[in-house]
Amino acid sequence: MRFLLDNPTFAMACRQFDQAADLLDLPQDLRERTKWPKRMVTVAVPVRRDSGEVTVFNGYRVQHHLSLGPTKGGIRYAPTVDLGEVSALAMWMSWKCALMGLPYGGAKGGVACDPRELSRRECEALTRRYTQELIPFLGSHSDIPAPDLGTDEQVMAWMMDTYSNHAGYAVPEIVTGKPVSIGGSLGRREATGRGVAFLVNRAAELLKLPSPLRVIVQGFGNVGCHAALELARTGASIVGISDRTGAVYRAGGIDLAALQRHVAREGGVQGFSEADPIDGEEILVQPCDVLIPAAVERVIRADVAGRIRCRILAEGANGPTTPEADGVLAERPEIFVLPDILCNAGGVVVSYFEWVQDLQSFFWSEKEIYDALFRILTDALAKILKRAEQRRVSTRMAALMIGIERVAEAKRIRGLFP
Repeated sequence: MRFLLDNPTFAMACRQFDQAADLLDLPQDLRERTKWPKRMVTVAVPVRRDSGEVTVFNGYRVQHHLSLGPTKGGIRYAPTVDLGEVSALAMWMSWKCALMGLPYGGAKGGVACDPRELSRRECEALTRRYTQELIPFLGSHSDIPAPDLGTDEQVMAWMMDTYSNHAGYAVPEIVTGKPVSIGGSLGRREATGRGVAFLVNRAAELLKLPSPLRVIVQGFGNVGCHAALELARTGASIVGISDRTGAVYRAGGIDLAALQRHVAREGGVQGFSEADPIDGEEILVQPCDVLIPAAVERVIRADVAGRIRCRILAEGANGPTTPEADGVLAERPEIFVLPDILCNAGGVVVSYFEWVQDLQSFFWSEKEIYDALFRILTDALAKILKRAEQRRVSTRMAALMIGIERVAEAKRIRGLFP
């Protein structure tokens, strides 16, 4: 198994696990059972292109553990997708779900492709064939996908329809993050970003930071955009934003409505005339109160960690900070880290709410959903701060310890099937 997972992101996830497991003093046999994925699936996804040619894409789905319930995790379409990457993301999802107290194990999947190079028809064909190949491994009580990088509500609708046609009846609970009109949940699209914003404001209160908060967001996709919008709504000034096309900075604050119009028209932030262009890496080290990496993994490296000038590092992305950077941040107590498995957990929590609503065929108001979400996030933050103080560890290690501890305890109590 291990040679299949030769990937720097998976190595990073394993290093984090090993550090937390050492602090927990996990026995070696339990450590091995808790660490490694339960199931890794690789599928070929042939698609007839609009040109008439056939392209075979590589698809993956990793289920990390099923000790607490079905697995849960996103589907991403990106050129970088491979088995090691999705295995790391599945592992982090396990700790995230356990930290939030959800009855899930972690999963993640995806297809190695560039969705920007696919027509709508090709994307639908890719999604339906990928789903069909995974049908033996999916199920509303075994594995429930959700959107991720490069996918959206429409992709989830195609997945639901493909699975439902196989079953012979509508199965809305097979995916989350789908349109509200076919069983999706109110608030799901914005949940991750709004959760990031909520935790940033809670941390700012704890640190007694003055208003308005000056915020830089790296990544202006679903998470970064909604985090920025919610923080601006609550009084923050968004001074810097970047995406795959470029980065812009304005010390006096960026007009988000104007930027959204520009992005919708041009496909990215590059060329936005109402702010100054800046290098995509340099924006990370501009002075601010809050830095939100909300794009991809491993962007806060050790050299970057030594130069960032924020009070709160809010990890909207999965795994944005390397272990080497964590070592640097340990020497910078002025920076308060909201670790990824806490900070971006709003999406999976509201996905859980969507799954429950679909199973019960009883739907909640948006107020009920966000009241419950913010209560869960508040409780998780309090537990992390308590563990960090008791064990004199970082907030990341505290969060990982809580999540890993719950999964390991479930495996210990259930025992080892012969």
